[in-house]
Amino acid sequence: PEVLLVFAKEDSQSNGFCWACEKGNFRCSMARTPESALECFLEKHHDLVIIDHRHSRHFDAEALCRNCHINLWVLTCVLFLRPDREEASVMPLINAGFNRRYVENANMMACYNELLQLEHGEVRAQFKLRAGNAIFTALEQSQEAIEITSEDQVIQYVNPAYESIMGYQQGELIGKEIMEVPKSEKNKPDLLETINSCIRKGKEWQGIYYAKKKNGDSIQQNVKITPVIGQGGIFFSPDIQSSKHKDRRKGSLDVRSTTSRGSDGSSQRRHSSMARIHSMTIEAPITKVINIINAAQESSPMPVAEALDRVLEILRTTELYSPQFGTKDEDPHTNDLVGGLMTVSSRLSGNEYILATKQPHHIPSHLTTPLSLNDIPPRIAETMENEESWDFDIVNLEAATMRRPLTYLGMKIFSRFGVCEFLNCPEATLRSWLQVIEANYHSSNSYHNSSHAADVLHATAYFLCKERVKQSLDPIDEVAALIAATVHDVDHPGRTNSFLCNAGSELAILYNDTAVLESHHAALAFQITTRDDKCNIFKNIERNEYRTLRQAIIDMVLATEMTKHFEHVNKFVNSINKPLAESVKSILTSPENRILVKRMLIKCADISNPCRPQELCIEWAGRISEEYFAQTDEEKRQGLPVVMPVFDRNTCSIPKSQISFIDYFITDMFDAWDAFADLPNLMQHLDNNFKYWKGLDERKLHSLRPPPE
Repeated sequence: PEVLLVFAKEDSQSNGFCWACEKGNFRCSMARTPESALECFLEKHHDLVIIDHRHSRHFDAEALCRNCHINLWVLTCVLFLRPDREEASVMPLINAGFNRRYVENANMMACYNELLQLEHGEVRAQFKLRAGNAIFTALEQSQEAIEITSEDQVIQYVNPAYESIMGYQQGELIGKEIMEVPKSEKNKPDLLETINSCIRKGKEWQGIYYAKKKNGDSIQQNVKITPVIGQGGIFFSPDIQSSKHKDRRKGSLDVRSTTSRGSDGSSQRRHSSMARIHSMTIEAPITKVINIINAAQESSPMPVAEALDRVLEILRTTELYSPQFGTKDEDPHTNDLVGGLMTVSSRLSGNEYILATKQPHHIPSHLTTPLSLNDIPPRIAETMENEESWDFDIVNLEAATMRRPLTYLGMKIFSRFGVCEFLNCPEATLRSWLQVIEANYHSSNSYHNSSHAADVLHATAYFLCKERVKQSLDPIDEVAALIAATVHDVDHPGRTNSFLCNAGSELAILYNDTAVLESHHAALAFQITTRDDKCNIFKNIERNEYRTLRQAIIDMVLATEMTKHFEHVNKFVNSINKPLAESVKSILTSPENRILVKRMLIKCADISNPCRPQELCIEWAGRISEEYFAQTDEEKRQGLPVVMPVFDRNTCSIPKSQISFIDYFITDMFDAWDAFADLPNLMQHLDNNFKYWKGLDERKLHSLRPPPE
């Protein structure tokens, strides 16, 4: 928010608010006179104005508030001396336009707390009022007839275009149930049931509908009816009205817009391409842009509307889907996760962190792996019997294989998907490749080791078997996904990108502090693979096919970088989930959208731990926490910035960290992936695990499990 401080002179109180603004990341302006305050406000239109009313000899605070005319959409706060006598009425202040009174207290935290309360209370309420005012202004100006009803079929709003077309006045309709409005007899008998069926499923209905005007005439209309469920995410689009239909859904509205069509068809309106925009936790700027363009289309002539459709298509194929983080979340666990996983810290001179060097293409001589699937020891084979199930226990396989699950699981999954046949490579080459890749995962890492890679490979294979995913991807995409999952964290040092950048590591310098680890994983994987013919699984495929496969693998590995998490999720939702109802085949099979599906697939596989059965979820939570604890310990030892302070092994609440991770990164992403791939079992596990962590947190427990009874 923008804050304007109006203080005639600097003192401890003005300094307190300046400090509070800086701490809260508020943009702050200071004015010393009424004239400069008015000029500054007219230029910047601040969200919050704080006026010093302690000393009337400098200026009249009430007059300034009146003269500014800022009390309609701006929160104004007046500063008072501590009362030394009985409290006076605040009505004169309210009449002047002030919304809040702050009694003099120069304590910096008191000022900060006041700003926080204002931001999360009145300021946000004012934002909503402004948005509501803008929306209703747009509705009033729209040339389409629009009707809004409640979940109880009661008409709540009609716009002037509706009044003009239908002959009714607002007052005659608002508060009436839809069934009370006369209907036309020209509609087919089963039309209402068809409409209701769509609405019950939360889908839009669009088609020809006959409505009856007030004078009794029937009018043919192009109609679009849109259910708006819960707190939103569904917007309306032009073309129609239907006076009936409506099932009872709690917390939902129907938004209808209407276009009349005369007998000559000359006034027929276009069908807008506007569709549902998913309501993300963090809204990307591009989402706002698309909404504005959609609103502009409502009252635009056909050539302009078609041009705007083209604009939307261009916007959906460019890298414009990353959110902006304006104000920080109050939850320290969320702040640290965002800071540690989604930002690149500045490198500090004089501190160099060098990864432990190892021969990336060396296969340790002590590794012994069976020649083929038929030679796998019975205990390991038995452990892998249910590997096609989501509830497969990778930890059991880790124990059975002496911490080498990737080679064994990789052989079985790659065999099931016919990878050797696709690559035209012997099984022995694949086996050697899996061995050398696994040997380059650090077994000393508590989380980012070959067991994590095997877990991600298992999730990837599971997702590839889902019907919608199979419709979307070609065999080369499936092979790329399995290989990418296998190598996606190879040679991971057990430290985050931010740590490596802060420490000035060789990798951070090599990759210019950008996607450091992900770039290293992808590059090293190809170095390992192509350096020795014994493990070169790409040796026998054609050059063009290799280039396509290589590009897909690199793209998927880079997609696991968390700095672009919201970009990938937003693009998936806007480009795939949203238009799916319109043209399934073209949406699923376009090359651009196949890339988005593959990125989303590996992202979900990479951080699917909260969607695993509870015991596995708890196990992985303990492992990632230990890895973060170790990083914090090392940052303190080396005098580096502590990237995630809450991950201190002496004070960290693991339940809180898991709750924050699920809220911030997991829920929206898996909602979108579930809508695409249909994964009810994962969503049930996610719900159970969230409740488990919530239960521990409510008991003030910091550990992975409750104490024994």
